[in-house]
Amino acid sequence: MTKPFLLVQLSDPHIGADWTNRDPAASWQAAIKSVADLPDRPDAVLVSGDLVDHGSDEEYVVVKSVLDTLDAPTFVLPGNHDDRGRLREHFGLPGTRDEPVDYAVDLGPVRLIVLDSIKPGADFGELRERQLDWLEAELSASPGRGTLLAMHHPPFATGMPAWDAIGLTPSDRAALGEVIGRHPQVLRMLAGHVHCPITSVLAGCVAMTAPSTYVQARPRFDINELDLSDESAAFAVHAVDDGQVVSYFEPVTFPE
Repeated sequence: MTKPFLLVQLSDPHIGADWTNRDPAASWQAAIKSVADLPDRPDAVLVSGDLVDHGSDEEYVVVKSVLDTLDAPTFVLPGNHDDRGRLREHFGLPGTRDEPVDYAVDLGPVRLIVLDSIKPGADFGELRERQLDWLEAELSASPGRGTLLAMHHPPFATGMPAWDAIGLTPSDRAALGEVIGRHPQVLRMLAGHVHCPITSVLAGCVAMTAPSTYVQARPRFDINELDLSDESAAFAVHAVDDGQVVSYFEPVTFPE
């Protein structure tokens, strides 16, 4: 029996934040230890944005020093709290300082494409036309390769007013859907931002968000404010096997 390819997705550690009584750095350390303690070693690790809260060098040093303890290739992308330039410097990402962080990597049985959805200075997301052209070209170049598409902002409306106000714009979701609809090799779209697990569909492709390693958001459809809590942190594990993806959620285990 062949073991599936395992991609662990961590999201929104927000190192440096003080939103609640929970320490995001301690939560991050606990999350990384929980990944290391999994019975099956991950083949790769993705952090889907908001690695830090203020975009400082000191915060990125904390993120990377802990992340580097994992024995697996790691890939990161920016969230609305991140600084593109400092993220590039600390993680050796391609491109120049303030350009969108868009890149593709071959992970063996699956391809990972990272699409930068942030708009600097804003909490809501955007996708530029040239980014979508780049994505179209990348997907067209490998039509037979199963692909995971990762971004920070979810490519769907959540139905929660507070989150949708800082989500990806409807026009950009529609434009992304047009690209995805032409490329059935995209097996799943992975996002973060909303601090809770949500699953939806865009252009026939499953799209989902991972919970935060810091604080969680309660689903609220009747208010225009974020409802955050110190409930248990978690992360996602995506198992890729023979062109299929099955996603699981694992709780973060905190020391006694």
